[in-house]
Amino acid sequence: MKIHGNTQQLQLTEGNILKTLLLFSLPMIAGNLLQQVYNIADTMIVGRYVGADALAAVGSAYTLMTFLTSVIIGLCMGSGAVYSIFFGAGEKDRLRESVWVSFWMIGLVTILITVFVFWKVDWILKILQVPDAVYPLIRSYVRIIFCGIGFVFLYNYFSSILRAVGNSSVPLYFLAAASIINIVLDLWFVIGKGWGVQGAAGATVIAQGIAGTGVMLYVILRMPQVLPERQHMVIRPELVCYIGNYSALTCVQQSVMNFGILMIQGLVNSFGTVIMAAFAAAVKIDTLAYMPAQEFGNAVSIFVAQNHGAGKKERIHTGFKKAVMVSVIFCLLVAAVVCGFAGPLMRIFVDKEQIEIIQVGIHYLRIEGAFYWGIGLLFLLYGIYRGMEKPGISLVLTIISLGTRVVLAYTLAPNPAFGVSAIWWAIPIGWMLADAAGVWGLKKSFKSK
Repeated sequence: MKIHGNTQQLQLTEGNILKTLLLFSLPMIAGNLLQQVYNIADTMIVGRYVGADALAAVGSAYTLMTFLTSVIIGLCMGSGAVYSIFFGAGEKDRLRESVWVSFWMIGLVTILITVFVFWKVDWILKILQVPDAVYPLIRSYVRIIFCGIGFVFLYNYFSSILRAVGNSSVPLYFLAAASIINIVLDLWFVIGKGWGVQGAAGATVIAQGIAGTGVMLYVILRMPQVLPERQHMVIRPELVCYIGNYSALTCVQQSVMNFGILMIQGLVNSFGTVIMAAFAAAVKIDTLAYMPAQEFGNAVSIFVAQNHGAGKKERIHTGFKKAVMVSVIFCLLVAAVVCGFAGPLMRIFVDKEQIEIIQVGIHYLRIEGAFYWGIGLLFLLYGIYRGMEKPGISLVLTIISLGTRVVLAYTLAPNPAFGVSAIWWAIPIGWMLADAAGVWGLKKSFKSK
């Protein structure tokens, strides 16, 4: 570990590979788990104290929010991979120039998304087949949530800079504080004030504002060495194309992934409020369960990018094999917990008297949980291809996974012989096919070197 000023930075191109990966990834994993607390707190408090309609509204709105913010997050991830490559190669001036260019590119996209949501929110909800019973609740929740989209940009943009240079701890500190504040405000606004889903949305926006502003101020005040100076504030066409291509492919990959999930949400909505509520609660459990594997894949991407920039190909190969071992072991352990305790986990979010909702959620969790190792491997494949300057392959794998899921679900679910179970089974089938394609491509890539 190297210390630069007052900032701890792990040197990802040197030292014990497994230890380095774990030390770097653990704060990222913890941070993303805390980030999930934002919506999980909304879901749990709203579901237990407001009712099933409110739970369905928050769950459906969360899927929409995830899809739209995935554009921003994907651009930040793509830019972060570029920062990591330049940092690993020791090209500090290009790093600072890329920080400048990407800020304006992603900031502009954030503004456009915000305008689009407020302009077309009714059109979006109509496409999602939102039932009339929950339509006003979802609409209010979405409009409030997207008042804070700028904070989502700030947090992910400045966090990508920190992680690119080996600092994964600082974003965690701000998220921890924001998560605690979010829960406190949720309890106050929803239970104390009786503001319902609007209160839950307001609590989330305030918490996101604290996390985003905090990380931004930290980077500005404590890490001037990565920020552009006057000579770096230029728009070089070749750098714009490089960052734009890299970020766009990563952004499209994230968007396709979440668009597929959004389409599944629309199909789920067509089955009514009970299925919507069960899906809303189960997805929170599902996401929380495999989120560490997803963030581990993002950490591996940064590890690969730095070593790719430094020209250390063998270290990449060894690191990926160790990462697969860690991810599979973790996913098998989590699967055992989720499948074994699906009922108690559902009852965290849903009142025990809502037996039908709980049973649907248990069915979903036991199908998905049995295949968590498949999504864990897929996240690693996304990460290594992105870090090796092949984000287009990550996009292809996402299309295979989500395309399979959507086609199977929409083809089979309307048939009474399959019903909603087809939606649940389509998800792991998509994972498996994408895994097979990704591993085949990686073997060819390693052999060619």
